[in-house]
Amino acid sequence: MTVQNADRDAIRHGKITEAPLRERPTVPTWAVKMIMAVTGLLFGLFVLGHMVGNLKIFMPVHANGVAPIDEYGHFLRSMGEPIFPYSAVLWVIRIVLLASLVAHVWGAFTLKARSSKSRGKFKRTNLMGGWQSTATRSMLITGAILLLFVVFHILDLTLGQVVASDEFVHGAVRNNLIATFAPGRWWVVAIYVIANLALLLHLTHGIYLAVSDLGWLGKRGHAIMVIAAYLLPMIVVIGNVVMPLAISFGFIPGFTR
Repeated sequence: MTVQNADRDAIRHGKITEAPLRERPTVPTWAVKMIMAVTGLLFGLFVLGHMVGNLKIFMPVHANGVAPIDEYGHFLRSMGEPIFPYSAVLWVIRIVLLASLVAHVWGAFTLKARSSKSRGKFKRTNLMGGWQSTATRSMLITGAILLLFVVFHILDLTLGQVVASDEFVHGAVRNNLIATFAPGRWWVVAIYVIANLALLLHLTHGIYLAVSDLGWLGKRGHAIMVIAAYLLPMIVVIGNVVMPLAISFGFIPGFTR
């Protein structure tokens, strides 16, 4: 630690030191936490909007044969026209999400490394039980699962490569969903369900931490925090899981093309 009014003779003999115990990090820990909080909430809003859009799969196909979810997909690609080129706004969103993902992963490993270095050989024990403790212990695990799932999801329903159905057609959102969650592809449904269970744990603790780190967790905001950290992740996950299960069990009609 830094010593005020230090005994210079003791310093010369190496008994005490004026040097800090550890070097000051380039990026302060509070700033890393802010990056984690902002990017985490950004992803939370994204998965909420993504879930709402995917639920359009349950809307009936129009008389002209066009599915509402296909209209939604076209809207995402045509946002900003004619001011911006076709798909330009969508690519901006993708780039922002990718940059946020890189920053979020970097922040997670940075905080983990600093925490481990600070504790040294002393590990956290006797943590309180319950949902939050389970979510806390599993944040890195659920984060890794979600990262792998993002790669799988892009290959499956965005690029149509490697793990995608043979029926994949770019732009045919409804039919691609029905094809990928077909009864014979139960393993894809299982991957989506497992990933969403990981999302439930990750979002619950992540939103709680983000609200706390941003200073919104006062007495008046406690009820809002409970809704944001527990109810919203549950709604998102249920909305995400019900779609592949409904398709797999045949509750949604087949191809329209």
